[in-house]
Amino acid sequence: MANTILNLTTIIILLISLALHNSHFVVSSTDIDQDHDFNEEEEEEYVLDTPIPHLGPRSRFLATIIKKGRQCDRETNNICNGVRANKGRDLLFCCKKHCRNVLSDKNNCSVCGNKCKQGERCCNGVCTNVLSNVRHCGKCNKQCSPGDSCGNGVCGYA
Repeated sequence: MANTILNLTTIIILLISLALHNSHFVVSSTDIDQDHDFNEEEEEEYVLDTPIPHLGPRSRFLATIIKKGRQCDRETNNICNGVRANKGRDLLFCCKKHCRNVLSDKNNCSVCGNKCKQGERCCNGVCTNVLSNVRHCGKCNKQCSPGDSCGNGVCGYA
């Protein structure tokens, strides 16, 4: 009877420690992915560098704002035809009837329809491997310290 209780206790302790270890790993991976998504979808709207007069009967302030993912039409309602936004950080184009930032959209990197590969992010309009690039380690524009390498998206990974 004592051996059975000891064996059950050992198994339960092992299961709990394994579960805690795996839950810590999942949280870490999720945090990294959320960082990437946050980088791409940092703001809910684009603030245009130059107002667009043909946005309709809107105030001067509203003529400088485009909601993320706003619908557009390349022929009649092309409000994001190479429009700069957010102090030059974003460049908007009409891709599949929605405004997209071709400088950070991993499905429309540099041009509409240019999809980055697995493990890559669109950094300044270039598909970049953020798992090993010391200038974009884990996410765009996260630079490792001099002498540190980037491995699995982490600076100084050994």
